Amino acid sequence: MSEIYIEIEPHHPIDVFGIEEEKLDRIRRFFPQLNIVLRGELLKAVGDAAHLADFEKKIRLVLFHFERFNRLNESDIDAILDESKADKAPWDETATEKPSSPVILMGVNGKPVRALTPNQQKLAEATVKTDMVFAIGPAGSGKTYTAVALAIKALKDKEVKRIILTRPAVEAGENLGFLPGDMKEKLDPYMQPLYDALRDMVPYRKLLSLLEESVIEIAPLAFMRGRTLDNAFVILDEAQNATESQMKMFLTRMGKNAKFVITGDITQVDLPRNQRSGLVQACRLLASVPGISFVELTGKDVVRHRLVARIIEAYGKAGETETIAR
Repeated sequence: MSEIYIEIEPHHPIDVFGIEEEKLDRIRRFFPQLNIVLRGELLKAVGDAAHLADFEKKIRLVLFHFERFNRLNESDIDAILDESKADKAPWDETATEKPSSPVILMGVNGKPVRALTPNQQKLAEATVKTDMVFAIGPAGSGKTYTAVALAIKALKDKEVKRIILTRPAVEAGENLGFLPGDMKEKLDPYMQPLYDALRDMVPYRKLLSLLEESVIEIAPLAFMRGRTLDNAFVILDEAQNATESQMKMFLTRMGKNAKFVITGDITQVDLPRNQRSGLVQACRLLASVPGISFVELTGKDVVRHRLVARIIEAYGKAGETETIAR
């Protein structure tokens, strides 16, 4: 008799096999000759060498499926492990019709996260071609969501070692000290849109682990001062609320093997009247700098309620929408 151990990390065993190992029980049915036991984050199998080799090969396909689709249900297991269904395996892209728009990654429960509009696709393509991208557009146009999806994909593909998500905490202002809780609790409400996007794309327990280990870091813009951001996918969200000095500080944090995506809506600047938006200045000063891309999204890219696009259009007709000068 021989035995092998297969590490489940970086996945949480409950996410993969279920709370009471119901999915592992289904896997066991395909390998009656083996004794398969889950011990923490290690899967142990005992049996003869030939059956163990077959088990190891197939269980890695199971884990690969979970890694790719963030989902593992009974039909997935059957399709992967049942030899008669191998030509219809869920990871086989030729088994299904190709989607109308490219999938950036598979979110929680196997939900595909796509670039839904041509301009969102331009944003995805720009991050491949250049290391710094400005994505400018109205609320609901998918700037932040697409950028976060691209960051998670880069982390999964091991193109970067960490993700840093930051926003100016402009609304907090002088009243930050009067909010209840510690610094994290005071700032979390301003970071909530970033958490919301992450929860759509990373299983809950895995997300907690990544946050605890600082593989994913969410912090206010002020916390970026003095740092050098290497091997990271960095997103500055709500960049229209960064002052000119803050924007310069942030852009010069860029280190080796880094991707920077700066998103913002120049029609929704919340800075005091005596302070100018660093995003507007950056768009003007950096327009002709090689290696920096600018992607403009419009009301046509809005993927929220259809009324949002109409509201943006109405404000535009009223002359309230500022255009980027460059």
